Amino acid sequence: MAKDKAIALSAAEGIAPSIHVAPSPHLSSTSTSTRQMMLDVLIALAPVVGMAIYVFQMYAVRQLVICVSTCLLAEAAFTRMRGKSLTLWDFSAAVTGVILALSLPGTAPWFVGVIASIIAIGIGKIIFGGLGMNIFNPAMVGRAFVMISFATFLGASGYQDVTSAVDAITQATPMDTFKQGGGVASISALFWGLTNGSLGETSAPACLIGGIYLCIRRTASWEIPAGVIGAAVVIGGIANLLQPGSEWTVLHHLLGGSLLFGAFFIATDPASSPLTPKGKLIFGIGVGAFIMLLRIFSGYPEGVMFAVLLMNGITPLINRWTIPRPLGAK
Repeated sequence: MAKDKAIALSAAEGIAPSIHVAPSPHLSSTSTSTRQMMLDVLIALAPVVGMAIYVFQMYAVRQLVICVSTCLLAEAAFTRMRGKSLTLWDFSAAVTGVILALSLPGTAPWFVGVIASIIAIGIGKIIFGGLGMNIFNPAMVGRAFVMISFATFLGASGYQDVTSAVDAITQATPMDTFKQGGGVASISALFWGLTNGSLGETSAPACLIGGIYLCIRRTASWEIPAGVIGAAVVIGGIANLLQPGSEWTVLHHLLGGSLLFGAFFIATDPASSPLTPKGKLIFGIGVGAFIMLLRIFSGYPEGVMFAVLLMNGITPLINRWTIPRPLGAK
């Protein structure tokens, strides 16, 4: 009866019921809808967006407008092509647009954001059946496509701490500078986000405030960011022990690039991450481990995007490995 009532209420609100296949007991709650979860994510992203606008100014505003508007238009177009009713009211397309914009540099040409948004919605989401059916994080699918297709528009060279939007867009990212020439950014610049990079590579406080809010609201599972950060600390610590003379420390790895942003806002996507608490912890550890392995051993300075996509592909196996014991089973 409770399940039927939840489905009826969701239908009355215009919200498709969320169905999770797992052993009993099954507890349902009508207080949390897809719309409310997406609103929570947008609220949590507000500090990151605010810091991005503070550092990159109109470059950030332009990229956000391009990606969000294109994602909304693409969502409307693709759902109509499938003969479905519009789903813009659930705010999932808006969330994809904001996360995608924050994963791109502010100086990327307008067509990069447009193409990334169309790919994110069309191939990353709709082609799998729509909201909740996607295997991979849609925003990362879009970013991966433009990263491979337009690599020259997503990089820069030469690093220094920045004090203005002009400095922020003309200097290289700290990760690029360290990988290419061994230059080390200051901890304070990385902590506050006063460096060049993607819009989401902002201050650690902004990411932590938004991420903790998501965990408190239980919109995001704390096991995933805990696994990401824990794996990064362990592997980064081992790397420092093996190379005690290196100026790039564990703190540089945690605060540099988009590790914190990815841990709280990208890896925690409920549709493309595991279902069980144990599976989520394994997923987070895997993401953190892949990030560090890519940063240390590959020629690529970052690693969040590829790490999340790789672990998204393993999520079905993790769900199978971590099936909980049914209630009353021996």
